[in-house]
Amino acid sequence: MVVVAVFFVAVFLSAPETRAEGRVFRESFSKKNSLAESGSMEKSSNSDWWLNSGGIMYVQKGVGQTIQKNLSKNSKWRKLYKKTNSKDTDRGKHPQNIFRLVTRSKWQNFSQEAQFKIKRFNLSKSGNRNESNGLLLFNRYEDADNLYYAGVRVDGAAVIKKKINGEYYTLDYTKYFSRKKYDRKSQSHLLPKNKWIGLKTEVRNTDGGNVEIKLFVKQKKNWVLAAEALDEPGEYGENVLGGEGCAGIRTDFMDVEFDKYRVAEL
Repeated sequence: MVVVAVFFVAVFLSAPETRAEGRVFRESFSKKNSLAESGSMEKSSNSDWWLNSGGIMYVQKGVGQTIQKNLSKNSKWRKLYKKTNSKDTDRGKHPQNIFRLVTRSKWQNFSQEAQFKIKRFNLSKSGNRNESNGLLLFNRYEDADNLYYAGVRVDGAAVIKKKINGEYYTLDYTKYFSRKKYDRKSQSHLLPKNKWIGLKTEVRNTDGGNVEIKLFVKQKKNWVLAAEALDEPGEYGENVLGGEGCAGIRTDFMDVEFDKYRVAEL
């Protein structure tokens, strides 16, 4: 990805707090601000976050936001994405279709949570707009080809997946929000719109050398287990991702707001 300069970036919050049992990182998105995409974590102008893809993240009205609706024809991000990934971004109008926000801090055994609100589904002609798109949390992100992620998909399912050496493995898949059958044309988005969706993951190593991953969805004030998986050596690409990695947020082919982000050591 071509690196383009940041036009206004500042630290969103103070350094992670420390509890007796470990670190806690909170992001309240309380200060109006913006963060532009950069080509590497080291080149991010924010000490806490790296925007790997998606053009710009905005912080306003007390929430984080992807780009909303269409970028103007004069936007440098629209021009850049039209050249570098026209297919997935509707000729550069919607870099938010491939939004990837990664923490600069690394974690091993931790919980992670955030609130999401879908404002618009972008019905791109791209073949990559499909049932696997959704609202997702990165776990133990080593790089773009090696990570766990978990969340909810536009086909209404809760999912836990692993990507290792660029290959995807589904560790768990459970229908959650809707039992309807996904259809790209007539039933392309089975997640609720304009409603806050709370997601939480827990990832930890077990004594036997496995990695346990759980996904929770918030119902009223309670976290409800929606999916769980055990990654064992010899399965799913042979090796587990047992070391430290980054956390973060991924959204696909939609305009999204997010809030109340938190990571805590387990």
